[in-house]
Order: sequence, then structure tokens, then C-alpha cells
Amino acid sequence: MTSLTAIRNRAVGALGRISMYRLVLVSLSALGLIAFALAFTGQLAVDPLALPAALVVLVVSIALVDAVAQRLLGRSWRIESAVITALILLFVLRPTLEPAGLLGIAIAGVVASASKYLLAWRGRHIFNPAAAGATALTVLSIPFFDLGASAWWVGSPLLAAPVVVLGGLVLVRTEKVRVVAVFLAVAVGVALLRTFVQYAQASIPVDGGVIGQVLWSSPFLFLGAFMLSEPLTLPPRRSQQYLVAAVVGALAGWPILIGEISLGQERALLIGNLVAFAFAWRASVRLRFVERTALTPSVRELTFRAHRGFRFRPGQYLELEVPHRRPDARGTRREFSIVSAPAELPEVRIAIREGSQSSYKKALALVEPGRDLPVTGVWGDFVLPSRTDAKVLLVAAGIGVTPFVSQLRQLRLAGEQRDVVMVYVASASEELAFRDDIVAAGIRVLVVTRDDPRDLPEHWRWAGGARLAASGLADLVPDLAERHAFISGPPRLIADLAPALGKARSLTTDAFAGY
Repeated sequence: MTSLTAIRNRAVGALGRISMYRLVLVSLSALGLIAFALAFTGQLAVDPLALPAALVVLVVSIALVDAVAQRLLGRSWRIESAVITALILLFVLRPTLEPAGLLGIAIAGVVASASKYLLAWRGRHIFNPAAAGATALTVLSIPFFDLGASAWWVGSPLLAAPVVVLGGLVLVRTEKVRVVAVFLAVAVGVALLRTFVQYAQASIPVDGGVIGQVLWSSPFLFLGAFMLSEPLTLPPRRSQQYLVAAVVGALAGWPILIGEISLGQERALLIGNLVAFAFAWRASVRLRFVERTALTPSVRELTFRAHRGFRFRPGQYLELEVPHRRPDARGTRREFSIVSAPAELPEVRIAIREGSQSSYKKALALVEPGRDLPVTGVWGDFVLPSRTDAKVLLVAAGIGVTPFVSQLRQLRLAGEQRDVVMVYVASASEELAFRDDIVAAGIRVLVVTRDDPRDLPEHWRWAGGARLAASGLADLVPDLAERHAFISGPPRLIADLAPALGKARSLTTDAFAGY
């Protein structure tokens, strides 16, 4: 288990340097090139000329709607989002060179793009855009004329391996591997049950190849990796995400007929999106910027005032959007752990480390007091155990201290006593942020910095300046096996400490990959 944790966190660290949008775009583009090569050589039953034709129609139709909508909303237009939606629809719809079919593809693209603005709540998508577009095309084709429909031709055994590899990179980056694993287990299990029932009714014997056929010849892999995993259509808590994954898996594995329409893959996803929205609709709000405060030479605390309805749990994070002109590849949204406690609402605080030259950081630095910024949602399971007698270890590195500050503030304001030990790693003693909040919590703190901080408060101890290693952590916290461990910081540090942290009663990680 420990080695797998280390490998996972190193992978998250490496992929964390890449924008999620860019990774998804590159992965889908690579999958498109592989599909074109297979179709061109006759191995895939798709017209190779229809693939680029359909893609052009999708990109143009989606980009036009995006450009108009962004202009009306006063935002900068980004082509990456349009291309990603187009590439997903390319694998879902039936590629064709027929005029009626291309018209249908264009309609699906228009609906997919429009759904991001018309079927949204406070900046949050209610439905997956590609699933909305594909469903609209299927519904329109029935009463009128054949405009085409979803085909999910991506569910080919020849594309299964590329989807697993490329989709796996996306899932590691978004940390949705376990959520999609639940979806796959349910979808495949239900699909197998359906297959066995159909075979039994037809008196057809079931052979050993059925399981492989259901898994490798179905679109489940693509649906899970590139559509179900979309962060803006998932609920905030992991348990809720598992429930949504199970609902989508059950409906995708056993499609239900409603009149002439099959409740197939994309319709199953839309129902899952509605379940997710029921969990998350209160989390999308607007925050009014109040002020920024210097905490250390490199850390700034930003204070906001939330409009009514904002809720979170200590340790969770929000996604803050800062619309600005000419955003770079990482876009206009970033995730921040909430520093303030729920008891301090409507005041909401986050913290940032200066130094990044991203367009987002530059835009955030120019935000003036009184400006409202949208929060697209609150997520995360980085929360303390519900049992107050559970012993806890908090390991914080640099800006990774922020979720712990929220937890400690809430404990103090609620008058709750817990056995908590914190190991606080910083580049220098002057970079120990939120000292007053941590001191007020009255917990034992072990500091790891290169220089010797000579003015440490009571219950604080300098643990040396050497780089913290797994063996050192075990020495610092001899009762580690009795504690529930939480670590927040760079993925490399999490991976290095995994051998020691794996001995704790439980381990919860929060990787900061930078902005």
C-alpha cells in the first residue's frame, strides 16, 4: 500500500505541473490520431475522411456559440474548451460525410456549447456538455428526420488500450481513479447481468469471452475517464461522488427504453449530473473581495465576504474564478484551501504564495476591494475524524498549512478539545505562516526549517533543519501508529513520507501542485 501511495503521489506531482485542460486536450487529440490511423488502415469501421470532417463541423459550431456567449458575458474566449467538447463528441456521435448527418453533428455541437451557459447555476455546469449535445441530437432525430444519433464507436476493442492509458493520465491528474473504478465495477457488473439474462431468455450458452466483450467493446472506459470525471459536474464529497458513479454505472450498464429512446450512456450520465447537482447546488456562490494581508515575505491572505448560502467543512477547498483577458493555458479558475472556519462566516479567507507568473496570479493580484468573484464549487474530504477522541497528526509543508488552519480555528471557536500534533515544514522560520492561529489552538508543534527559530512559542519545538524524511518523522512522532495522519503539501514530500505515514491508523493526503 505504501509503495502504491508513493507512486500515485509522484504521478500527481508530475502531472500537476500540466494544466488539466491541456492534459485532457492532448489525451483526446492523441486518441483522435490513433483512431484516424486505425480507420485509415481499415482496422476500424469508421470512414477516415468522415473523422476530420465531423471534427471541423464540431469545432466551428461549438466555437461560434462559445465566442458569442463569452462576448455577451464580457469574458475572454478560450478555444481549448471548445476543442475538448468537440473531441469528446467526435467519439460519441456517428462520423459521416452525409449533409443531413453533418447538420445533426452541428446541432449537437451548438446544444453542447449552449448548455454550458443556459443549463448552468452560478458558473457551475448542471450537465456534461457533450452528453447534453448527444442527447439532444437523439431526441430531435426521432420525430423529424434522420440527423444521426449517438453511436459511441469509441467502444472498440482496438481503442480500449489507448483509452485506458490516456484516460488514466487524466484520472490521476484529477484524482478520480477510485470514483471511476466504482463506476466501471457497477457498469460492467450490471451489463454482465443483463447479458446473462438475455442469453438465458434466448437459450444461448454463455462462454468465457463475454466478460472481455462487455468491458473492451463498450464505451464504459471512455465515458468514465473523459466525461464522468469532469470536476464541474461532480458533487463535493467523495462518498457523494461514489454514489453518482454507481447511479451512472447502473443506468449505463442496463439501458432503459423510454418510448423509442434508449436510456443509454449519455442519458445515464445526465441523470447522474442531476444527482450531483442536488448535492452541490448550494456551493456555487459569489465572494466579495475585502482585503489582502501579508503574512510572511511570500504568503498573502485574501479576505472575502460570502453571499448567503455558502457552506463548507474545515479542510475543504473552493474553486475561485478570476475572469481576465488573455488567460494562459491553465485558464481562469484555481483551487484554494479555505483558511477561515465555518464559524467565521460570512467571512471567507484563502492564502496564496507569491512568485508565480501565471496570468491567473497576476489577475488575482490586481483585484480591487469590492469586486465580486464567482466560486464554482466547494470540494474535498480532507476533514478531521468525526470522533473527538481520535488522535490526529497534521503534517504541513509551506502553503499546505492552510486547510489545517481552518480545522484548528473551528476547533477553538467551537470549544472542542482534541489530541493533535502538527509537524510544520517551511523553507525558513520567517515563512511560518498563521503562527497566531496555531498557537491559539494550544497544540504541540514540531518545526522543521533550515534555520533555527529562536522565538518559538510554548508547545513548539524546532526539530532540526535537515530535510524531513520518513525515518525522521517516525522519530518525531513515536505514537504515529495510534494517530490518524493528514498531510498537505507538495506531492514529492507526500511520496517521501509515505513509508512512515502508511503506519498510521489512517492516511489522508492533500497535494499542492502549484499555481
